[in-house]
Amino acid sequence: MAVYSIIKKSQLESAHRFDAEYFQPEYLEAEKKLNSIKTESLENLAESILSFGAYSLTSNIEWKKDGIPYVNVGDIHNGYIDYSNVKFISEEVDKILKKSQLKEKDIVLTMAGTIGNVAVVHNIKNNHINGNQAIAKIKPNKNVSPYYLVAFLNSRYGQLQTLREIVSSVQANIFLGPIKKFKIPIFNENDTKKVELLYLSFLNELENSKALYSQAENLLLEELDLKDFDKKSRLWSIVDLSEIKNVDRIDAEYFQSRYQELISKIKNKDFQTLENFVKNYSTGFPFKSENYQEEGIPLIRINNIQKGYLDLSNSIYLTEKDYLLSPKDIAKPGDIVLSMSGTIGMTALVPDDVTKSIINQRILRITPQNVDKNYLILLLNSILGSFQLERIGTGGVQTNISYKDIKNILIPILPKPTQQKIAELVQKSHEARKKAKELLEEAKRKVESLIENN
Repeated sequence: MAVYSIIKKSQLESAHRFDAEYFQPEYLEAEKKLNSIKTESLENLAESILSFGAYSLTSNIEWKKDGIPYVNVGDIHNGYIDYSNVKFISEEVDKILKKSQLKEKDIVLTMAGTIGNVAVVHNIKNNHINGNQAIAKIKPNKNVSPYYLVAFLNSRYGQLQTLREIVSSVQANIFLGPIKKFKIPIFNENDTKKVELLYLSFLNELENSKALYSQAENLLLEELDLKDFDKKSRLWSIVDLSEIKNVDRIDAEYFQSRYQELISKIKNKDFQTLENFVKNYSTGFPFKSENYQEEGIPLIRINNIQKGYLDLSNSIYLTEKDYLLSPKDIAKPGDIVLSMSGTIGMTALVPDDVTKSIINQRILRITPQNVDKNYLILLLNSILGSFQLERIGTGGVQTNISYKDIKNILIPILPKPTQQKIAELVQKSHEARKKAKELLEEAKRKVESLIENN
């Protein structure tokens, strides 16, 4: 069935766009609805809307183990900033990049890569954080709640405005000019406050989820005498020739002292190799981009795997026909997925509500056995798993790992009651994250309802 729009010449002139993509019916319907209610432009509700465009200055960046958090596009998700894999810069570099500093209650919107993810800087430990050049940095003025604003920008009407303004050549982008012109609905203080409270409840529940996960990880490390484990390496290591022959590696990276010390700690406890806990596995299918759909069955890609959970908010999809191309790579609820390329070792559980999904290439899918899946996921995401997986990584520009090596990493066996306590904390963390997601959806629905009923 053909989809078309009838537009006036004046609309073309005011939009400065002639492509059919810009005039899709859903964009026009959203624009018509927003034009029928009281709105204000985003730039009139902000003290500033900036992007840090000085690409040359980013050559000063040298990543640190700690310091000032430096937020990249991939750290910004559906409504929040995820700091679990954030990189750090020194205070000196932070001063050089002072124009891209972000403070409490500033808003970030991704302008490249995964475009249109919006979050508020919330509850940061430092005076400020920093962010890269592909992020719009919005400083709301006192006339608007940043939490209401982010709820709207994540809602259907906010996202449609974002999607409409995307332009693409080699890489898709959205620019500051259109962002400044976004229409923001203005409601009475009582209605705005309801949206704000729902959004704040979402953030609080998300913090609760993180705290529970941290408790579980701390308990694991305490039980294994790794709570104060020194993550730094000495500048030298002594290695037997027999060990070099055994692993068929001679590079210094593999024999870092921190890896050797961690392995020694694990071997002081009961342990088994990972393969003893794997019922079956697969390593993904190379689906082509032309197979991707806007709806259907989710394809789990590396960027969907976060530390301990799946984020499918920006997923791509396959048809039923494509889904059945590789039955061995179908992921079922309770399966574990692990990234084998790029940011290696990120591990997550396929939740019960994702009844159909399939893994892309360079992802390991495991159906676990003889172990609590939540305990195993926590362990793989902790330094016990991440260091071992980091150690076996190979490659130049991009790091990769193979199942042949992954299956041999060491898994400590704690007493069953301890495993159960850890698993229960992880499960509570998942439940809190699910509740947080529901609260965010409720906040977005509240905004949409206010727009549609005015």
